[in-house]
Amino acid sequence: MMKALIKIVPVIIALFLITGTAFAQVTASATASATILEPISITKTVDMNFGNLAVNATPGTIILTPESGRTATGGVTFLPSNTGTITAASFTVTGLADATYSITLPATPTVISNGGNDMTVDTWTSTPTPTGTLTGGTETLNVGATLNVPASSPSGIYTSATPFNVTVNYN
Repeated sequence: MMKALIKIVPVIIALFLITGTAFAQVTASATASATILEPISITKTVDMNFGNLAVNATPGTIILTPESGRTATGGVTFLPSNTGTITAASFTVTGLADATYSITLPATPTVISNGGNDMTVDTWTSTPTPTGTLTGGTETLNVGATLNVPASSPSGIYTSATPFNVTVNYN
């Protein structure tokens, strides 16, 4: 019996090894894919304009809201009969429908000049803020700011030599 057992044990071990190997290895398959989304874009539709103003010997500001409303402080006043064009900057943002995006407004002031006379524009605000949603793939983004008017600024049209940048990115 011992001789028969010695002959059968290696056969049983071999069967276990073969059977164990057959059940230990299985294979599954997967595919790889990528989706390229429509790029987000921003286009200026209206430039910012603080309108007509007067200034006396006291410095002041004009605060222009993203809705194109404005208030004056200090020595700045508005002329009721001749306000001029008053508009917040306006942009059209387009991209993937219903996607959200972040808005980055200028981090530094923009200088507007008339000859050698300068004013600064800062304290940027926007609607929407700080994020927007591309309902149907588009949204209007309006930007307001504060114009800092030095005392006794000379008359003339003040404009920026370089535009200010507004950046949008998908969230």
